Amino acid sequence: MKSAIKYSAEVAGAIAAGKPLVALESTIISHGLPRPSNLAVAIECEKIIREHGAVPATIALLDGVVHVGLEIKELEAIANRDDISKASVRDLAIIVASRKSAATTVAATAHIAAIAGIKVFATGGLGGVHRGANESFDESADLTALSQLDMTVVCAGVKSILDVHATLERLETLAIGLVGYKTNRFPGFYLTDSGFDLEHRVDNVDEIAAIIKARTSIGTQFKALIVANPVKNEMEKNRHDQFLATGLAKAAHDGIDGKAVTPFLLEHFHSASHGESLAINTEIIKSNCALAAEIAVALI
Repeated sequence: MKSAIKYSAEVAGAIAAGKPLVALESTIISHGLPRPSNLAVAIECEKIIREHGAVPATIALLDGVVHVGLEIKELEAIANRDDISKASVRDLAIIVASRKSAATTVAATAHIAAIAGIKVFATGGLGGVHRGANESFDESADLTALSQLDMTVVCAGVKSILDVHATLERLETLAIGLVGYKTNRFPGFYLTDSGFDLEHRVDNVDEIAAIIKARTSIGTQFKALIVANPVKNEMEKNRHDQFLATGLAKAAHDGIDGKAVTPFLLEHFHSASHGESLAINTEIIKSNCALAAEIAVALI
């Protein structure tokens, strides 16, 4: 697939020079944040990574071409075009062959980043097991993808709209490594604490780098390591739970299911909270970009 990838000039130069790189998903731009905030946040996230000594590699598909690193006009296209679908790993070949355009999910971004040799990835919140999955079997492809890839993923836990307990059980079953960054509790995206303990904690990037290097030395690097970085300014829990309950009820009433549920609920949180969730989501991704860049630098 390397021959199918188009690298931005900045990313190509970084790979040639052995500079630290951080992969970024594009679904948050096209589907996770409203216009025009989405483009402004995407540009700011790339700036933060550069300021922390690494090179950003935002990943997306445009007109059948896999891009690792986006020029400004390509970022604008992902942010503003109406024909940008949401692609997971199973969709990639179909979109390339049909010359369509798509933003990449965590699973698809991690897959492409791994092929490109990028080992550190910053995102907002992971996908996971959806509520009611015992009947719907609705589970994000993020989990299976991360169980097969050498990738360190910095995130704010899993999205709080999911079944967090079931997701943690699946992470254990799939042998995906998990550490909390300066926390002993698993974060829940909009919430600093999802209500569940973490077995392992790290307090600086050198500890994370040491774990990544140890994974290679003992042969466990072929499954991802998740670094759970809690948001500092969380949403008040009662408000969060109220928004979630009304959002789930509306999704059920409107027949929203599958991969459409997450963007639907994120938009519901945004409108119901009068922009509070957008501010928190923006803080999450910026913080994770900074930490991911520091990790990437520590690995050089």
